[in-house]
This record gives sequence, C-alpha cells and structure tokens, in this order.
Amino acid sequence: MRQYEIWWADLPAPAGRRPVLLLTRDSAYEYLNTFIVAEVTSRVRRIPQEVPLGRAEGLPASCVANLDRLRAVHRSLLGQRISMLQGRRVLDVKRALGHALGWPELTLEE
Repeated sequence: MRQYEIWWADLPAPAGRRPVLLLTRDSAYEYLNTFIVAEVTSRVRRIPQEVPLGRAEGLPASCVANLDRLRAVHRSLLGQRISMLQGRRVLDVKRALGHALGWPELTLEE
C-alpha cells in the first residue's frame, strides 16, 4: 500500500463498495491498521474539492475523488488495488485537499 493508490473498499452503508484514494503517508502503512482515504464517487459536482478520475486511472467510468469526503478506514475493509495516481494527479489531490480544509497554501491561489 502506498499514498495516492486507489483501492476497492467495503465501506459501511450507505457508501458501500466503492473505490477510495489512500492519503496516509507511505511510512505509516507498515504499522497502522487504519488509514485516511478520500471516497471516489460518480456524483460529479465540478467543485475545487474534487479530482476528476476515470479509465486512465483504472476505474470503470468517469468519477471523482471527493476530498470533502475523508474518512478513516480499517485495513480489513480494503480489497483489491486498482491503480496509482501519477504526476499531475498528485498535485490535483493536494490542491483539492487545500480547498477542502481551507488551506490556501495548498491551493496555489495565494
């Protein structure tokens, strides 16, 4: 497991089985059992807190990682790895998280 990977997760209702984006730092996966993730959803609102994803990231359809929808997920709820975000997508996640948390230093809008 690594930061910025997308995994299938079995989340509690009403979310259910859906992809999640791992956000926890790489060094923590060897000793933590609960990780911070962003939910991936097909409900696209085109807001700064979302990162567009789709087939290029191994997902079946157009969707978004919603950085307003962060949660702690136990290791046992994670199933199969889908893919790993690369380059520009990582910067998009950081920017969206800056918007979600009100941290302008991450939004590049200073």
